[in-house]
Amino acid sequence: EGQLVESGGGMVQAGGSLRLSCATSGFTFNGYTIGWFRQAPGKGREGVSALSSDTGATYYADSVKGRFTISIDSTKNTAYLQMNNLKPEDTPLYYCAIAPILYIRITTMRADDFGTWGQGTQVTVSS
Repeated sequence: EGQLVESGGGMVQAGGSLRLSCATSGFTFNGYTIGWFRQAPGKGREGVSALSSDTGATYYADSVKGRFTISIDSTKNTAYLQMNNLKPEDTPLYYCAIAPILYIRITTMRADDFGTWGQGTQVTVSS
């Protein structure tokens, strides 16, 4: 329930950085898992990163490990995805989403588990 609004996308050169934001309206992240997905043309939604608010469990796709960091600022009701050392392959449209579940360990991300989605923010990485 509530609304999610992504921002922070844009166009950067390979090796650059972006920070995506996911602001909430009407709720807090307490009791939820926040997820970041991305979708490129011709592909389905790919789970990029996730964080369970209360347990601190995190997930990172192998393709972004060591480069992306997910976090939540509870005082601002905003989740972030810090994206460093960006590559052209990181170019898809990015979505934040929430699931009304908590995990002590996250081994996979299933889009169907996330019931509330933002509208997406475009990331374009050029070389």
